[in-house]
Order: sequence, then structure tokens, then C-alpha cells
Amino acid sequence: MRVSTKGRYALRMMLDLAKHQNDGYISLGEIAERQEISKKYLEQIVPLLGHADFLLTSRGFQGGYRLARPASDYTVKEILRLTEGSLAPVACVSDNPVTCERSADCQTLPLWHGLNKVIDDYLSGITLQDLADGNLS
Repeated sequence: MRVSTKGRYALRMMLDLAKHQNDGYISLGEIAERQEISKKYLEQIVPLLGHADFLLTSRGFQGGYRLARPASDYTVKEILRLTEGSLAPVACVSDNPVTCERSADCQTLPLWHGLNKVIDDYLSGITLQDLADGNLS
């Protein structure tokens, strides 16, 4: 599994909003400046997050973005799944049921399922609030 720039930037944007959730709506310019990310790149990520109802939007002079739910309600897994699609380490374990013709005889399939479970469990157990608080185990 390799997380793309889009996934990393979406997570950084969401984390920035979590850290500033008491500041009202935050402009993309503020986020871009704090995170040292191109505003144009963030403009490409916002529709993904908005369509998934991860963000609230306000237009106008004091407009911007904020989290639609408390930071503790967002897991790293759901943010990365939104931007990356499957987080499976190999294609054959992202299919359910497994559609690979070799799956019945594949001696490495249990390894990939186990690794996929570890990734899934780890990312499901970390929330934006955990990241904002620096609480990683």
C-alpha cells in the first residue's frame, strides 16, 4: 500500500480543520499556508471531501470549511479510503469474495489477508482527534 499525495494532503487538510475546529469556518488559503500545500491542490481535494459529507461549507467574506462531525468521529481509514480507494496491499484481497483464479491454491493469500487486516485495524483505530492530540500508540 502506498498513500498518494492526494491522500496525504486530504489527511493534513482534515487534521488542520480538526485543530482549528473552534475557529469557525477556515479558508483554503489559511489551510494552504499553514500546511505548505498549494491552494490549487486543495481545491481538487475539497469536492471529494464535500461529496462524502466530511465538510461543511460557508460562502462569502467569512466563508470557508469546517468539519461536519467532531474530529473524534473521523478515522484515518475512512479519509484514506475516500481518497485512495482500496487500501489493500495487493489487488486480490481488495475483492470480496476473492476473484483470483489461483486463490484456492495460493499459499500466500493468508499472508495478504493478514497484512490487510493489520492495516485496516491500525487505520480504523486512529481518529483525527488522536492525531490532533498527538495520541498515537
